[in-house]
Amino acid sequence: MTGDYRVLLFYKYVTIENAEKFTQEHLNFCKNLGIKGRILVSEEGINGTLSGTVAQTDAYIAHMNEDARFNDILWKIDVAEEHAFKKMFVRYRPEIVTLQLEEDLNPNETTGNYLSPQEFKEAILDEDTVVIDARNDYEYDLGHFRGAVRPEIRNFRELPQWIRENKEKFMDKRVVTYCTGGIRCEKFSGWLVKEGFEDVGQLHGGIATYGKDPEVQGELWDGKMYVFDERIAVDINRKEHVVVGKDWFDGQPCERYVNCANPDCNRQILCSEENEYKYLRGCSHNCRIADRNRYVKEHDLSTQEVVSRLAAIGETLETDQSMS
Repeated sequence: MTGDYRVLLFYKYVTIENAEKFTQEHLNFCKNLGIKGRILVSEEGINGTLSGTVAQTDAYIAHMNEDARFNDILWKIDVAEEHAFKKMFVRYRPEIVTLQLEEDLNPNETTGNYLSPQEFKEAILDEDTVVIDARNDYEYDLGHFRGAVRPEIRNFRELPQWIRENKEKFMDKRVVTYCTGGIRCEKFSGWLVKEGFEDVGQLHGGIATYGKDPEVQGELWDGKMYVFDERIAVDINRKEHVVVGKDWFDGQPCERYVNCANPDCNRQILCSEENEYKYLRGCSHNCRIADRNRYVKEHDLSTQEVVSRLAAIGETLETDQSMS
C-alpha cells in the first residue's frame, strides 16, 4: 500500500509528573498539529495510536524526541491512504493499560525477558514453550500466532484471574507472551514473574514489529491483526495468508468484524455481508428483535420486513425467554 498518511503506535512506561496538566497540553499540541487518534496519559507513562500525514507524523515524532522522557520510544509505523481515526483524544487515566492489579508493578523494574522477532519465532516452534496471547478473545479470533493459547477473556484485566484458574497447565513450562504493540505484555509478563513463573519472555514491540521484521516477515502468524481504529484489521504474515476467523453464524471463513446491532450488547462478531442482512446484525434472537436494533433503524426496515427476515431463519418477534 502506498499513501500520504501514516499510523503511529507507541508507548513508554516513564514517570510523568503533573500528568493531568501534561494531558491537556498534549491535546492542544496534537489538535494544532492536525493529527487524529487516541492517547492515554498517566503518572506511569503514555500509550497512543494516531494517524496523520507523513509531515504531521514526522513532526509529532520530532516533538516527542525533543523530550528526554520519550526520546527512546519504539515507534510502530504503518502507511495508510487516509486517517485511521475520526477525532483526536488525549485522556488522563490511572493506568495506560487497565490491568487493576491488587499490587501494581513498574515494568521498568519487573518484566519478562524481551524477545526479538527471531527469538520469538524459535519459541513458537519449541514444544516445551507455552505461547500465551495476552489480548482479548475477539482479537485472537481474527488472528494469532500458530499454536498460541487463547485465554477466555473479554477484557485485559480478566487475564490474571484466568491464569490463576489455569496455572497448573503452565507453571512448570517456559512461558512467552505477546500483544499488539507490546504494552500489555510489559505488565502481564512482570505479573507472571511475580506469580512465580521462572522463565518468562515477551515479544518486544509486539505483533506489529514482528510483521515488519525483514527476517521473519510475520511467519507463523495466521489471520489478521485486530487494531483499535477505523482499519479494524491489518496483515502481518508477508509469506502466506491463512484465514482463521469464522463467521459467527455459519462458521465459514471470515475476517469481517461488525458490532452487534443491539447497542445494549454491542458484541463484536465476525460476519459476512450476507449473514449481516440475514440476521439483522444481531448476535442472538433477542438482539435481532431489540427495540433499538441499529441495523433495523439504519435500513429503515418496516415491521413486516423484520418479520419476513426472521421467518426466513425460523424466528418470530417473540422474546426468547430462555435467552433473556
